[in-house]
Amino acid sequence: MLWIKAFHIISIITWFAALFYLPRLFVYHAMSDDKTSIERFKVMERKLYRGIMMPSFVIATILGVWMLQDYAWQAYAGQYWLHTKLALVVVLIAYHFYCGHLVRVFKQDQNTRSHVFYRWFNEFPVLILVAIIILVTVKPF
Repeated sequence: MLWIKAFHIISIITWFAALFYLPRLFVYHAMSDDKTSIERFKVMERKLYRGIMMPSFVIATILGVWMLQDYAWQAYAGQYWLHTKLALVVVLIAYHFYCGHLVRVFKQDQNTRSHVFYRWFNEFPVLILVAIIILVTVKPF
């Protein structure tokens, strides 16, 4: 079980790295005016989403469900911190797929939002990460 937990944590770190970086690419993409930069950002966004973000998400999810079935649910089913954490994970998954939607929007040159929107959008996973770490570590309720 400890190996599964270790690889789960590794995949979460990789997933969050992509969740932090992809919206930052959106910021720069939204600020770009020249064709060369725009095309470069499209390639970077696609490769980051498909090559790093999606595999990390899939592995983190599979290993998380595995741990939940084998151990965590039996040990913590009655504790609300786990339910809250899982609800935040669902929100994070929605954010992940919305990022995928934005990759397609940028690919089709249909972005209508400013770089300021993406700067704020980029901060959302930080809040979720802080909340999840506090819930898992402190187990406040």
